[in-house]
Amino acid sequence: MLQKLKSALKNAAKTLYVISPMLLAVIGLVGLFKTFVTPQMLHTLFNGSALHDMLMGVGFGGVSVGQPFLSYIIGGELLDEGASFYGVTAFILAFVTLGVVQLPMEFSIFGFRFTLARNLLSLIFAFLLSVAITVTLRLFV
Repeated sequence: MLQKLKSALKNAAKTLYVISPMLLAVIGLVGLFKTFVTPQMLHTLFNGSALHDMLMGVGFGGVSVGQPFLSYIIGGELLDEGASFYGVTAFILAFVTLGVVQLPMEFSIFGFRFTLARNLLSLIFAFLLSVAITVTLRLFV
């Protein structure tokens, strides 16, 4: 049992060492996107059309990937500025689940097929859930 634990820790450390340069690059790119893409800039892209707002939300959410708590803050600001629920929910879902910036790292760790499938499913579900959430909110509000 102890031998298996040592072997697992050794393999994990080796993997971390191999991916650490790419991991640092991804962290740096995400930081740059968060610095240069502000909620005010995102608000100017939403025009009120459901499909257009979802496309903009998914597009910019996927590029400016981040943590859920940040997406809620940005989403709240967008709603306060008058952006539609379609665009905001699509943005939040894509912000958390899509990883355009992280694709090279994901390819090297998980492989091309898995990464492509995960991102395509995240893209599809961002649209579907955006519609479902907006319709559900309209029923209760």
